[in-house]
Amino acid sequence: MTFEEIVTHLKQGNYAQVYFLTGEEPWYADYITDYIAKNALKEDEKPFNQTILYGRDVDAVDLVHSARRYPMMAPKQVIIVKEAQNIKKFDPLESYLNAPAPTTILVINYRDKFDKRKKVWKALNKKEFVKLETKKLYDNQVGPWISKYLKSIGLAIEPKANQMLVDHLGNKLTNVVKALDKLKVAVGTDVKTITPKHIEDYIGISKDFNMFELQNAIVKGEVVKANQIARVFGQNPKEYPIQMTIGVLFSFFSKLLLYIATKDKSQQNIASKLGIPPFFVKDYQMASRRFNWNKSRHVVSLLREYDMKSKGFNNNSATPGDLLQELVFKIMH
Repeated sequence: MTFEEIVTHLKQGNYAQVYFLTGEEPWYADYITDYIAKNALKEDEKPFNQTILYGRDVDAVDLVHSARRYPMMAPKQVIIVKEAQNIKKFDPLESYLNAPAPTTILVINYRDKFDKRKKVWKALNKKEFVKLETKKLYDNQVGPWISKYLKSIGLAIEPKANQMLVDHLGNKLTNVVKALDKLKVAVGTDVKTITPKHIEDYIGISKDFNMFELQNAIVKGEVVKANQIARVFGQNPKEYPIQMTIGVLFSFFSKLLLYIATKDKSQQNIASKLGIPPFFVKDYQMASRRFNWNKSRHVVSLLREYDMKSKGFNNNSATPGDLLQELVFKIMH
């Protein structure tokens, strides 16, 4: 069952006996856990029938005992285990999964990959149970995810604003959602589309000095602007880590090589091949006029070299700011 299917069932009031939520991206598990904690029971039922445990404080035997209790003056009880990855032995849970209490909703929030070789994982294969395994989003999936989430809360977003968020927030959905929810509150009910100005005002990302603008300046050959942005980045290394900047540029120029090598350069095909929104295909069209195959390969090589230097290899004294300005100069000349 997918995350969306699970949420649909929950909103319809259809609760499973057991939820086992695991994987690399904890936001999905946290969303489901919080929804159940808020909605599965009435407020007056919760004091005696909703128990929140933490993996570091409980073992599987205690958990089974709690799950087998009867609810008090309510049709169901809810047992939630947060940070369940800290439970040392899960084997005793197998007996419970083979004969679960029909009056218990058990939620196990395991913030890591679970060992699928364990018998517990196999015991979860019942229609009465829900298990969800999540993966971190790839970088090219974050932008569409942001658009989809904002649409779900009644907002659209301009492509440049979206890219600013992707470059700044990365692929940890907990951070992304916090920023998007903050935007929703900050812009008020009259605003329907998020712009770069909103990002600058409420998230604190400059619409003029960000990774998207640095990449854009390099592609357009705007030497003065690119050097200016690189200098600002160098003066604020915590806000603009050089490894993150190099990562963004590496991703762009790697895709540019793929663009150049692709024969069918229709917008739809390139968007599919590169894993980008169609709006950004024009950026690669423009970049290919300035950076041919050999120049793009050289840039990728430079990015690898300076990534190593930023980590201390063959670099005894240069600061991250010095390295970035030097890198930008070499890319553009």
